[in-house]
Amino acid sequence: MKLPQFTDDVEAIKEAVKSFVFDTCKAEANWNMTNFVNDQVELIRRQVGDRKVLLALSGGVDSSVVAALLLKAIGDKLVCVHVNHGLMRKGESEAVVEIFGKELKANLIYVDATDRFLSKLENVADPEEKRKIIGGEFIRVFEEEAKKIGAVDFLAQGTIYPDVVESGLGGESAVIKSHHNVGGLPDFVDFKEIIEPLRNLFKDEVRKAGLELGIPENLVFRQPFPGPGLGIRIIGEVTADKVRIVQDADFIYREEVDKAVAEYKKANGEAPAWMPNQYFAALTNMRSVGVMGDERTYDYAVALRAVNTIDFMTAESAEIPFAVLQTVMSRIINEVRGVNRVFYDLTSKPPGTIEFE
Repeated sequence: MKLPQFTDDVEAIKEAVKSFVFDTCKAEANWNMTNFVNDQVELIRRQVGDRKVLLALSGGVDSSVVAALLLKAIGDKLVCVHVNHGLMRKGESEAVVEIFGKELKANLIYVDATDRFLSKLENVADPEEKRKIIGGEFIRVFEEEAKKIGAVDFLAQGTIYPDVVESGLGGESAVIKSHHNVGGLPDFVDFKEIIEPLRNLFKDEVRKAGLELGIPENLVFRQPFPGPGLGIRIIGEVTADKVRIVQDADFIYREEVDKAVAEYKKANGEAPAWMPNQYFAALTNMRSVGVMGDERTYDYAVALRAVNTIDFMTAESAEIPFAVLQTVMSRIINEVRGVNRVFYDLTSKPPGTIEFE
């Protein structure tokens, strides 16, 4: 099938590509998640052999799916390291230990490095610099843990395709933000190879892989969480008190949205159209005058972010019912010390990113 040199006909373009792939190249439409998982398991077994793999397990969707994939492929040759950098969501580290250490029986090492990371981030306000500091410190922690457990040849990571694109490594892409799990291994890191089985998948495909691997739905569909954690959801310098504020505000926000979604599903038998794919609270560096009771306050503003997206490359603001947002606002103002304003971010991606940094 020949296609005119210039055309705006999307369907014609699709047909031309389809004809080229299947008629000219004789390709077969046999890619599915079952085949992907089986292929990755075989590739990992061949690559690893009888050697050990160290996985940076944050507890987010991406690293959790990698953990399940590696457990299926190599079993106890996988060593998972969960680093609590003090920038986790409320109760997150405890949940990681419960799910992976107790339920999935993974070989899990827990490292509390809260003071170490907060010290490194002192007086640092630039989001890109914060990402690089957190990423660099992660590598150092993993290297230290690897030395404790003996020879480890491989470092596994939950890198997915949007990470690659945003880091400027996806062809002609510009650097939007650094991801500490992208770009290969620095020269001074003592691992021979890196394993990134999800590197070519989008987020929706990662979730499908998780379901294929038998991971519980509540884990597969948990809210995405960036490697640098709340360090990039706090605008400006990161302090222990700011982390406490955003942890509490984020917990309330997710709790109320989840509650509203559950009530809608119970009443209507399906999820609401407004249900966001990702939602979280961030802490701005704006302080303003407010009133609590008869007292003057001078406190921070929290920003609520919620988006609908398929591939996380583009996104639109989710239309969460105003009544839900009002409940969230009231709880945050009354329950989180240090906050006197709550904003809702309407920005799409682009021009914004999904994260708030």
